[in-house]
Amino acid sequence: MVDPIIQHDDRYFWDGIAVHRLLIQRCVACHTLRHPPAPMCGVCGSLEWDAQESSGRGRVLTWILSRHPNAPDENARVVVLVELDEGVRVVSNLVDVPNDDPYAEYDDMAVAVDYRERDGVLLPVFHPVGKL
Repeated sequence: MVDPIIQHDDRYFWDGIAVHRLLIQRCVACHTLRHPPAPMCGVCGSLEWDAQESSGRGRVLTWILSRHPNAPDENARVVVLVELDEGVRVVSNLVDVPNDDPYAEYDDMAVAVDYRERDGVLLPVFHPVGKL
């Protein structure tokens, strides 16, 4: 795995992940939340921002079963688009579910953030909340 390339505008995100906190960038002027991080607010154009901690809870909007093209024998990953309770969408991996069923029903699944290390990099992932 390649280490994340950390820039000025997303350092807060990776600093939060390091202490198991999912932080979302927030415009100081209009309080719009945004992810991925960006230097300017897309709503009001402000360059001022801070970070707000997410509840880490959300729902799966959509997902795919992903296999690495150069390592087809490795386990597939369930890549999800999660809409957090705060209304921000995050691309991540869904863990603790079967990763070999292309017909699984993960849409609208309630999930919560978790943190897993892969190849020495701590990453935010999501796991199901409640029954499968």
